[in-house]
Amino acid sequence: MMDETALLMQARSGDQHAFAELVGMHKNRVWAVCLNIAGNRQDAEDAVQDTLIAAWQHLDKFRGEARFSTWLHRVAANAALALVRKRKPQTDTVDFNDPDRPVLLDDDGSVAFDDRLAIRDQLRVALAEIPEEFRIAIVLREFGDMSYNEIAEHQGVGVQTVKSRLNRARTQLAERMRANEQVPEGS
Repeated sequence: MMDETALLMQARSGDQHAFAELVGMHKNRVWAVCLNIAGNRQDAEDAVQDTLIAAWQHLDKFRGEARFSTWLHRVAANAALALVRKRKPQTDTVDFNDPDRPVLLDDDGSVAFDDRLAIRDQLRVALAEIPEEFRIAIVLREFGDMSYNEIAEHQGVGVQTVKSRLNRARTQLAERMRANEQVPEGS
């Protein structure tokens, strides 16, 4: 397998196979960014397609000032955001029981499988309930592996605002997960 720089050079010269290999190296994180911003599998699939098209068409605009993965995750976040904003009336219908949805949890085996599923469901619900600017910031940080500076640039705000949004996002996620735990069955 070639290194990322060589693949990037070949892709820029029109090699579609090199481009496919290059984006393939980052497909899991791109999927996670799209899914967690879009909120459902169908929109995430559309956002991934839009990401690949936009990345291919604008590969010449990647200046190499950041890592390729950072640039690609930014393209993915923008594609997912565009879909969410376009389909805003439909964003309340999210399938939180989809087993293919990634979550912000590490699977270390210490929690029983059924408990992990319950936690994942609670996290998906909580993530969907927090304000968009908080959700995007935390998704870019946790799934996009972006730095505070990169998130600030993406969101058009200062680094302190990003830190504040991440802190508020984490606090609100924790509060909502605690509140959702106490909801009686069937209500």
